Amino acid sequence: MAPDTVSLRYFLVLAQELNFTRAAARIGIAQPALSARMRRLEAELGTALLVRNTRSVVLTTAGAALAESAPPALAALDRAWDTARSAAAGELGTLRIGYSLSTGAETTPALVDRLIRSSPGLEVGAVPMPTPEISPAVADGRIDAGITRGEQPGRGVRRFLLRRARIGVQLAQHHPLAEHPEIEIADAAAYPLRLPDRTANPVIHDQLSALFRDTRPHPRFHTTAAFFDMSQRDLRDGVTLAPAGEAAATAQPTGLTWRPLRGAPSLTIHLVLPREQSPLHHRIHTVAKTLAHELHWLPD
Repeated sequence: MAPDTVSLRYFLVLAQELNFTRAAARIGIAQPALSARMRRLEAELGTALLVRNTRSVVLTTAGAALAESAPPALAALDRAWDTARSAAAGELGTLRIGYSLSTGAETTPALVDRLIRSSPGLEVGAVPMPTPEISPAVADGRIDAGITRGEQPGRGVRRFLLRRARIGVQLAQHHPLAEHPEIEIADAAAYPLRLPDRTANPVIHDQLSALFRDTRPHPRFHTTAAFFDMSQRDLRDGVTLAPAGEAAATAQPTGLTWRPLRGAPSLTIHLVLPREQSPLHHRIHTVAKTLAHELHWLPD
């Protein structure tokens, strides 16, 4: 059986000092305790490591060999302990995140960047997914975590509120309503309203359309042919509006802007994790909570 690492580390100090008094003081133990440790180490190895006399300590051939070979071995062992601790803390491994396209402008990149910077041993991959597929993919292990707009249905997962965002509308800068810092819901309802395809995100589609349930005349809703159009071509007519969360204001194409809707409830963004969570999942949750607090994504 190999000797304990504490005795081995004590031996290395003694091999440097070649004096029991100085070595014991440097370690912070009594000299008799150090002497007992060295005798026990020699007994475990079955060979003398030191030649002692009243004035000095000299390393034997075996002692010199141990003093040379032990430091890299201990360093490798320390790295192994560090690796085990990092894995237990969820700081190692591969993390697969699926996210709703609408969270890709700001929320998802911020979380991925923080995970990478806070855990260098973590490999993070993020892929856009149709929103209704995210919770099932987390539940069956195809991905480790999801970021969705709205509290999406699904079994076998836990959802954590990550962000609240005001609801507003995207519109052309030359739109008649763009001159208002806030837009009344009834005023927006007088124009054509583009909603996300319900099959892509039924929760958000229903929440956005419900904003205009009580307006008269009933607004004209439509969806675009493209699932996700970064250029927002249909808004450039100066007539059409697109209800959207405030994150849209941070990544506007040229010629478009965003205005909040007065009195509208907030949109929510959730972190989705499996019900049975590993250290890696706990790490994601902890980092996400810290980030949400620092960036004021949630009310205090």
